[in-house]
Amino acid sequence: MELRDVESDITEILFSEEQIQVRLAELAREVERDYEGKDVLIIAVLKGAVMVLSDLVRELKFHAHIDFMAVSSYGSSTKSSGVVRIVKDLDAEIAGRHVLIVEDIIDSGLTLNWLIGNLESRGPASIEVVAMFRKPEAIKEPVDVKYVGYDIPNAFVVGYGLDYNEDYRNVRGLAVLSPHVYGGEDPHA
Repeated sequence: MELRDVESDITEILFSEEQIQVRLAELAREVERDYEGKDVLIIAVLKGAVMVLSDLVRELKFHAHIDFMAVSSYGSSTKSSGVVRIVKDLDAEIAGRHVLIVEDIIDSGLTLNWLIGNLESRGPASIEVVAMFRKPEAIKEPVDVKYVGYDIPNAFVVGYGLDYNEDYRNVRGLAVLSPHVYGGEDPHA
């Protein structure tokens, strides 16, 4: 594996790790208020949402039951194929439970809408979404997201769990990836 200087692959830092942590703490207070006294199952969409889930649940002041689901619509491409498949399903039953889906980013909205529909068919008491980042200009299918960390520009971003071809997830903040890395292809075309 070739080691690369990650800084040379980044054109701009949109949010520092510290800014993200402050916003996550604020989101945790909102979640606590809205779910007080309820049995909540928090579902992270793998792999990108792991960082968000970890930091969010450590901020919560109630017992956080968690599970994981992996869906794919990208493969190794920079744009959605439009076909969603479950790569890893939930271990827990969600019927009658309050479900909070944790996402790293809302891009086109297509995959998340598919996921919400899939989970609704399983009979939960409620489903809400918390997303650390959202690209309003990239949304092709509106999706109801109750908790949003930050709205961001329609740029190819990496870091804080977001990747390009499985690289850059460990960048601590959120950064814009230089087009020389991914060939300059519009990731949303």
